[in-house]
This record gives sequence, C-alpha cells and structure tokens, in this order.
Amino acid sequence: MISLSLRIFLTIGLTLYFFLIFTLLKRRSLSLKYTLLWIFGGIGMGLLIIFPQILSWFIHIVDIKLASNGVFAIILFFVLIILISITSIVSKQSDNIKRLIQENALLEKRIRELEDKFGKEGDGSE
Repeated sequence: MISLSLRIFLTIGLTLYFFLIFTLLKRRSLSLKYTLLWIFGGIGMGLLIIFPQILSWFIHIVDIKLASNGVFAIILFFVLIILISITSIVSKQSDNIKRLIQENALLEKRIRELEDKFGKEGDGSE
C-alpha cells in the first residue's frame, strides 16, 4: 500500500502539475490538443492516488518491492506514452513543413517564369 506521506506528496505534485499545464494553456504556450495528452496523464496519476489498490495490483504483478518504485515506473510509462504521441505529432508536422516548402519553391519558380515571360512582353523589347 502507498504510505500516507507518499500520497500527500503525490497529491501536491499532481496539483502543481495541473497548475503548470493550465497556466501554459492560458498563456497559449500549449495548444489544447497537446494539452489533452498531459491532462490524461495527470488524470491517470490522480486515479492511482485515489485508488492505491491499482498501484498495489501493478506492484504485485511486476514484483516491485517498494511502492515508490512502482509509482516511478508508472510515471515513466505515462511519460513514454506522451513522448511517443508528441513524436508522432512532430513527424506529421515535419512532413507538412517539407510539403509546404516544396509547394512554395514550385510557386516561386512559376512566378519567376511568368515574370520573365510577361516582363519581356511588357517592356516591348521583343
């Protein structure tokens, strides 16, 4: 079982965690869809604090000796899921940026070609 002092510490940490997330959201440092990842992770940790039986069950299955080590293992799991999600988002954004750069280069080339074509005709130099 989780000791009372560990539960209090985790509750304070989770409160600060949510305060930080909502502060960043309010300042528009994080967009809502990315903030949801962090909120779901925090809700998961909150459930472990409210229902320590889940943690006890996990510790028993994985054969972890200390509850605090189990908490750190679960936190690591949540962080890894969030990092995988963010990596997926960054990969999609990278592909979008590459596509936009290529489209921009094609449009610039077309503009130069049109300027050359119509610039010569407009000058009357033909």
